[in-house]
Amino acid sequence: MGKVAADISMSLDGYVAGPDPTLEEPLGRNGERLHEWVIELASWRASHGLEGGEENASSDLIAEGLASTGAVVMGRRMFSGGAGSWEDDPKAYGWWGDDPPFRKPVFVVTHHEREPLVLGETTFTFVGGVEPAVEQATAAAGAKDVLVAGGASVAQQAVRAGLLDEMQLNLVPVLLGGGTRLLDNLASDIELERMFVLDSPSVTHIRYRVARHGR
Repeated sequence: MGKVAADISMSLDGYVAGPDPTLEEPLGRNGERLHEWVIELASWRASHGLEGGEENASSDLIAEGLASTGAVVMGRRMFSGGAGSWEDDPKAYGWWGDDPPFRKPVFVVTHHEREPLVLGETTFTFVGGVEPAVEQATAAAGAKDVLVAGGASVAQQAVRAGLLDEMQLNLVPVLLGGGTRLLDNLASDIELERMFVLDSPSVTHIRYRVARHGR
């Protein structure tokens, strides 16, 4: 069995999304700036069927993560931006079109029931809580890792439930000034043990081991 790990880009002032998210700007105002670093990487582009891109330390890290991940857990808002019934959700089939780039099982945490959705090589399964989602993802991943991709709420729930083994923060040198924070609503008994720091031209990666006092 592999590990369960979160991997999220964050601004220097602690936000993983900017203020006022909309369907046109699902990451809020200026939130897309948090992901500019990864879009330029060769390994990320190859996983999305694109050519070219930069080869650097971040590209190697992304390639490693893609190869080691066997299943993904995400929240409803990361999947579609919605929160209510699927009938009223204009992005009910997700953001990625007919061929999402995951190509492995994805488990979406949502209170709204739905049959599994198959798009290209990706199957989305909709699960009514983060704990059963991680449990099902772990079974699907086999010997590989489970990636908790986001957003902030699902990552926080996973930390509070003691489900995360590791957390990787990709610190981007931008200030969003507001939006959604990653490290809110967490208990003081949670310990983060730094595993490594990797500098790259436009982002700093910090990986932590996640534990609680007495565990």
